[in-house]
Amino acid sequence: MRMSKPVSLFLLAFGVWSWIIWVTFARNLWQSDNARDTTGTLTSFFWVHAALTVVSIILGTIIGAIGWRGLRALTRRTED
Repeated sequence: MRMSKPVSLFLLAFGVWSWIIWVTFARNLWQSDNARDTTGTLTSFFWVHAALTVVSIILGTIIGAIGWRGLRALTRRTED
């Protein structure tokens, strides 16, 4: 499947944006008052949001990689 340059750039930008947003979210989650209970144990709130963060970073990485591969394929075609 061939992707246009705008689609490839959009997917790559989405991947980068996902990393920026979700790494910031993870940092804020770790420092959140809701992350630990009164005994210092990590709460279910933390674990649910940590799972959401991990899945979102993985999906953002995959989507960004697809965009990167699309851009590389376009530059190879123009060089030939």
